[in-house]
Amino acid sequence: MATLNVPPVLTSPSDDAMQLYRAFKGFGCDTAAVINILAHRDPTQRSLIQQEYHKMYADDIIKRLTSELTGKLETAVLLWMHDPAARDAVIVRKSLVTGSNFQAATEVICSRTPTQIQVFKQHYYVKFKAYLEQDIEAYMSGDHKKLLLAYVTIPRYEGMETDSATVEMDATILYKAGEKRFGTDEKTFIKIFSERSRAHMAAVSSAYHNKYGNSLKKAIKSETSGYFEVGLLTILQCSENPAKYFAKVLRKAMKGLGTDDTTLIRVIVTRTEIDMQYIKAEYLKKYKKTLNDTVHSETSGHYRTFLLSLLGPNH
Repeated sequence: MATLNVPPVLTSPSDDAMQLYRAFKGFGCDTAAVINILAHRDPTQRSLIQQEYHKMYADDIIKRLTSELTGKLETAVLLWMHDPAARDAVIVRKSLVTGSNFQAATEVICSRTPTQIQVFKQHYYVKFKAYLEQDIEAYMSGDHKKLLLAYVTIPRYEGMETDSATVEMDATILYKAGEKRFGTDEKTFIKIFSERSRAHMAAVSSAYHNKYGNSLKKAIKSETSGYFEVGLLTILQCSENPAKYFAKVLRKAMKGLGTDDTTLIRVIVTRTEIDMQYIKAEYLKKYKKTLNDTVHSETSGHYRTFLLSLLGPNH
């Protein structure tokens, strides 16, 4: 678990609620004060602040934040106010229902551990009165749908042990299902990618390379396309090194002209409490520039302050 830059002086949730109430009062909002409090509180503290605020002012702090903040900052702060599992549920639901872009749903589902998926499925049901599986069934199609359905349903082993005979066998099966034949046997890819543990998939990837000289990643890229390809690549890269995968996603969001803020917000907000220090290290290693510096040059104003507060010190 990543440690958040918790403030030097520990305050109580009721103190925080009072400070926030003051920040909202009067003409205009003291946005800097709001960021300064919320960006430095963990999920439990954020939840207690919401309860205290309601108790003290008979008002919903989420509604207040919605009316006081605007634009990208509002999006980021509101997403941050959820605890991690509820946040995943919100992101996936929005991605499914808007339907034009399944990138977010695919990334969240395929990068989470089986335990994380179980918890966010429960939140999904409580929040939206719908089963995640039913929504995937309703909004998605083809092999992409089959992959995600299998991935959210099948319980995978989470330990580090692997069986070398099964690893070798899977590498061969994937080669025969993809590169070796004309056309791709998608069913086989779905079966292996949705049933095997992360440690196993990482071992398969390395066995594949040793056996066939080509990387499994390249094979997926040449054999599959669209969101199905995105799903397989996400599962594979997160089995090998999730931090490196997310460093790449962030890089892509900020490269070239304009910034993909939706992705930037999603990744920073969802990974801050999981593995942000590793992502920052991978980012620096791969792109020879700190993630903080890149975010600083791609964003501005209070929005920039908020994201940088979540990222923590610039090493």
